[in-house]
Amino acid sequence: MTIKECVRKYTNDLKLVTHIPAKEVEMLIMYLLDKNPIWLHLNYNNEFLMENELKKLVTKRATNYPLEYITKKASFYGEQFIVNEGVLIPRPETELLVENAFNILKEQKDEKLIVEIGTGSGIISVMLAVLLKNIKIIAVDINEKALNLAKQNAEKFGVLERIDFRLSNLFEKVDEKDIFMVVSNPPYIKDDYVLPRNVEFEPKNALFGGEQGDELLKEIIKITNEKNIPYLLCEMGFDQKTPLEGYFKEFNVEFHSFYKDYENFDRGFTLKFKK
Repeated sequence: MTIKECVRKYTNDLKLVTHIPAKEVEMLIMYLLDKNPIWLHLNYNNEFLMENELKKLVTKRATNYPLEYITKKASFYGEQFIVNEGVLIPRPETELLVENAFNILKEQKDEKLIVEIGTGSGIISVMLAVLLKNIKIIAVDINEKALNLAKQNAEKFGVLERIDFRLSNLFEKVDEKDIFMVVSNPPYIKDDYVLPRNVEFEPKNALFGGEQGDELLKEIIKITNEKNIPYLLCEMGFDQKTPLEGYFKEFNVEFHSFYKDYENFDRGFTLKFKK
């Protein structure tokens, strides 16, 4: 059976779990063969000798098991990052958080210290370190598996020496006094929210943020203010703009702004505290 015939045969098995079933079958074939899209299409009519392996992967994906966990990679900011089970899969909307942080940091002439709360696979810290040479980063997480993965990604992109990864709950292991910015994509989903089938495979402690969902966000805001850190940039839930805007009023804020994601939902904020 040729690659083309295999794609046609297994596409139907994935129609209920993805809007690009044929493309995903191709991605699974490329994963098995360790090949890229150009090679695939140049060899579309060649014999494919790994149908049994492909069938197993398609069957697994058909249960809504994330494609990224199967292929062990996810695209973010135009780059390929390593992903593993037990660590949150990068989302495209988090690119906007990186972009907002970059736009502030690129204007700074002196070296700045950044803290990332809940680094996960390390995508935010790694991309900022790749984009900006005048920053150092402390990246914390409560998940040791996530930190190990983040270190792999930092090593892959050549920025490991500029990111200090720490096992820490929020700021527990962060005592530095000269922090310029905190960035975070924390858990912000309500505890009683019913997750889509595909998201159920991801770690719950990276998704659920409390009874209201914004409890952890508010804790990060509070501690950032107490530590006299000028900037805080966070991702948030689509329905949290109003309660968070009310919460901002409890602090001495110079300015704040919200941004929307690619689907036009409220997705995050930039906060600057007055010194």
